[in-house]
Formats: sequence, C-alpha cells, structure tokens
Amino acid sequence: MIADLKAKLQRAFNPRTVAVVGDKKQSDYMWLRSMAHFQGKVYSVQLDPQEFPGIEALGVPNYKSLLDIPGEIDYVVVAVPRAVAPRVLQDCIKKNVGAVAFFTSGFAETSTQEGTTLQQTLAGMAVAAGLPLIGPNCMGVYVPSIGLRNSTEQAWGVSGPVAFLSQSGANLVALSQAAAAGGVHVSKSVSYGNAIVLDSTDFLEFLKDDPETQLIGAYIEGIKDGRRFFRLVREIAPKKPVIILKGGQTPDGARATASHTASLAESMAVWEALMRQCGVLRADTVEELVDTVKALVMVKPGTGDRVGLVSMAGGSSVTITDAFARAGLRVPELTAASYQKLGSFFNIIGGSYRNPLDAGTTFRSVELLMKMLETLRDDTYVDNVVLELAARRWERDAKMMEELLAALQAFKDSTSKPFLMVLSPPSSEDHHERYVQLRDRLVGLRIATYPTFQRAADTLKRVVDYYRFRREVGA
Repeated sequence: MIADLKAKLQRAFNPRTVAVVGDKKQSDYMWLRSMAHFQGKVYSVQLDPQEFPGIEALGVPNYKSLLDIPGEIDYVVVAVPRAVAPRVLQDCIKKNVGAVAFFTSGFAETSTQEGTTLQQTLAGMAVAAGLPLIGPNCMGVYVPSIGLRNSTEQAWGVSGPVAFLSQSGANLVALSQAAAAGGVHVSKSVSYGNAIVLDSTDFLEFLKDDPETQLIGAYIEGIKDGRRFFRLVREIAPKKPVIILKGGQTPDGARATASHTASLAESMAVWEALMRQCGVLRADTVEELVDTVKALVMVKPGTGDRVGLVSMAGGSSVTITDAFARAGLRVPELTAASYQKLGSFFNIIGGSYRNPLDAGTTFRSVELLMKMLETLRDDTYVDNVVLELAARRWERDAKMMEELLAALQAFKDSTSKPFLMVLSPPSSEDHHERYVQLRDRLVGLRIATYPTFQRAADTLKRVVDYYRFRREVGA
C-alpha cells in the first residue's frame, strides 16, 4: 500500500508537467503526439541522437536524463525496453515524480522467469519508495479536460461524468472513443495493465470521492484483494453506478487474461453473485458497457419494468416484444382510456393500436406521432417509453425533420418516465449519411439511442435493475 496515495493520485490525474521517456520515430512519437494538446508542460527523455530531430520538430524539449529536467515532474510515461525499466524507475524515484506509468511490456505476462523477476524488481522498488506505479503493460492516465491523452484518437478539451478503469489499454481507448461518439465524455480514466503496485481497487478508492465522476465503468481481468474490492463497490454503488465488464469469463478467456496481464481469473459464479449483492451492473462486451453508461447519463431514473413501444411496422411486433421479454421486461396491454384515445386517430390512419404500437403512416405526421407518445406517457400501465425511427423516412423533408427533433426534445422534457429510442440502421449505403446525421442530432438532444430493439431492451433492464437496487438499499 502506498502512503498518502489519494494525494499522490491527485497529482497524477491533475499534472502540470509530464515527461515521456523513450518515445521514438518507430512508433511515430505516439506519446508525444498524444500530449500535443496538454495544458501543462511536456518534456521528452531520449538518449538516441537519431531521435532528436523528430522530437525537436514536435516542439518538445528533450533531455538525456529525467534528472536533468528542471523543476518538478508530476507524471511520467515510460516506453523503453524492459531491461532498462529499473534504471528509469530509479530516476523517477530520485526525481520524486508524482506517478509513473509503464507502457513497457514483456514482464510477468510473458510467463518467463526473466519477465517475472523484472516485474518483481519494479514492484519492490516502487513500493519501497512510496511511488505510485501504474502498469506495466498499460496506457496510463487519460484526462480529456486538460488534454492528457494516451492516444491521438481520443477527445480533448471536453469533460463528462464518467470514469473508466481498464486493465487493457486497447479497451480503454475503445471505451472512451465509443462513449464520446455516443455523446458521453469522461472525467478521467486509467489503463493499469499488470497492476503490480496499483490495481482497480486503488483507483476505485480515489474515484469514490471524486466530485467530477458520477459513474464508473470498468474492464477488469483480475483483482488482488477481493474483500477490499467488494467492500468498496458496495459502498460506491448506491451513490455512483458501477458497471463492470469482466475479462476471463470462459476457460479460454481465463487463459488469455493470464497471457495478457498475468491476471488470475476468479470463479465467474462467485464473481457474479458478489456483484449482484453489491449492486454492480454486469456488461459482457465493450458495446454493452458503453450502452449502459449512455443510458445512465441520459435516461431518467425508473424502477418499473413495463414498456410502451412505438415501432415502424406491425409485422415486427412479435419480435420486438420477444426482445424485451428476453431482457426481463414486460410489454403490457394499455389502459382502456389509452385505447379510446388511440382509437380516435388510428381508425383514420390505419395500423395497430396494441402495444407495441404500429405507427404505420404516422411517421409522416409529427403531430400524430406525438399523440402516440403522449398516450404512452400518460398511461398508468406503462413505466418506460421506447420509440423506433428510420432515417430514410425523413431524409426528403428537412423541415419536418427539424419539427420532429423539436417535438422529441419537448416530449423528453415533459415526461418523468425513462425514454429511449431505436434508430434503425439503413439497409443500403445510400441512406447512411442521413442516418449518421440523425443519430448525431439525437445525441445532441441527450436522447439515448440504440441501433436495435434488443440493445435498447438489454440496456433498459440494466438501468431498471440499478434503480431498484438503490431503492432497496434506501439510497
């Protein structure tokens, strides 16, 4: 355990100075380019004279030793061969840096004696010095608001309510990119790899009291201290949703985690039981994790499992109902008052006014579509409302599209019920541009939108489960 860890992590997540050790042309100076928008000072440490021109071209001052850099260094990224890692770590200790992340790989995850011994050496040095070491075999810290990135593809200059933890660097980048595309930005995130000093529990402890973080998503392959981990998530979950994608769910996956980050996979049955008790939401894919995060940010809280649906065509009503039933939700009959209200215009336009409602030609009339949604909003047998749209229906009428978007925003604001949308992908590339435009507009309106009813249903169920958990624990 590192003394004063919280204060030291504050320094790592809010650095004023960053040093990158070992970046080179072979990787297109990936790390230095990622730091191009960092609001503080960035330094390079590189001994090879052949690398000097490339580093100079980026406008980054280079030093031959970390110890030569003037002033304090808050955060260091190390990308050197593994044999050099202990020497670089010793310089970090002498320099009294705030924290260090080792991108360097080739340690215990290789299952070799040399790699394991080197990893043990690094861990011993860092713990003895009280230095927060992240990794090795990781991407380190990402804080978009200050431009501290671990990929040139990540957003910067923005901030949101979500923090991601990931043992996998690739998954961390994928999570942050997918969330941003869905309209959700992160407060801070970290990839921690082999977790030889700091692991998920240490970062959860930090995020528990972080005012910028309202919910936490995590990709975890293994944990060091199960008792401490589950005590923490049990404390956090009633206040901040915790969604976890567990790596190593299958025997093959467990073997893969051992070769990826040298993590030992826990029994999935035990893991799932403990997660349920703690109120943690389970995701089985990166896609599911991001879907859930998006809904928790954009959808109003609700504990009911009855869903009122508006679909494009009655022929798909059975499969739509099945999708929600598979997710553990119900598609109920509506009240007599609702049927009376729907009958006043359905007998004119055609279609079906059984739940799911078949919109039929209503999709050419914003007024009638809103009447359908308002009927579901006011129905006491309905707890949640889900609407399907298809971009191709609107692409020839830009004025009606604007009218529709304004009406959807007004409807969302008018209801206390969870409201999600399904935006059906186009069947041909001809309509793809309009699909992307409409999807992005809905994201801008903060309406949680999904490409299929099944994804919407599965996501809604996780959200309902979370708010039921909060109700049960009195949160």
